[in-house]
Amino acid sequence: MTVDHAQLSALGDATRRTIFELIASRPRTVVEITREVTVSQSAVSQHLKVLRESHLVRAESKGASNVYHVDPAGLAQMRAWLDRFWSTTLSAYKVVAENSSEELK
Repeated sequence: MTVDHAQLSALGDATRRTIFELIASRPRTVVEITREVTVSQSAVSQHLKVLRESHLVRAESKGASNVYHVDPAGLAQMRAWLDRFWSTTLSAYKVVAENSSEELK
């Protein structure tokens, strides 16, 4: 499984990471997000557009507002991609630990 480079790029921006983390803590509207960050509502909307297009968040209409949620499918795709590296790293660590253990005997 490959991760969409748009996801990595989207989270490469500090403001978007902050917005994503706010949404990850609980679903929020644009107005709620704007209260928590130091950029304008228009800028928040642009950041949300990038996060939506990269499948990290999704919008749900609620009356006149959109409530933003983490997109589980997009996040699962990114996690699966990252887990590959974690598994490789753990395997390499095991080899080093076993070799070190043998050297201590």
